[in-house]
Amino acid sequence: MAKESTMQLRMDSDMKERVEALYRSMGTSFAEGIRMFAAQSLRVNGLPFQLTASKEEKRMSVTDLAGSLRSYATPEKLASEAEALHAAYQNAAVEKLGGAP
Repeated sequence: MAKESTMQLRMDSDMKERVEALYRSMGTSFAEGIRMFAAQSLRVNGLPFQLTASKEEKRMSVTDLAGSLRSYATPEKLASEAEALHAAYQNAAVEKLGGAP
């Protein structure tokens, strides 16, 4: 496939140097990594990774998913149920989108 388009991107110089070194250590280039990112985005029809909140925010949202359990569950049971519910939602989303988690 011909490379006919140009993309310009601004980023922190230190980040650019670090990612270029990382990609070189893997035998590729930063530019090729960006092309791989774009190709994978098209393959999965979205971002090629899962967006997540910080661990604290994630715990709060997972706990909120289990809302009704709060009235009768122990903290341990609540956490276990919330994690199971979160996993079920993730698996359903993966199945619907047709890709690996």
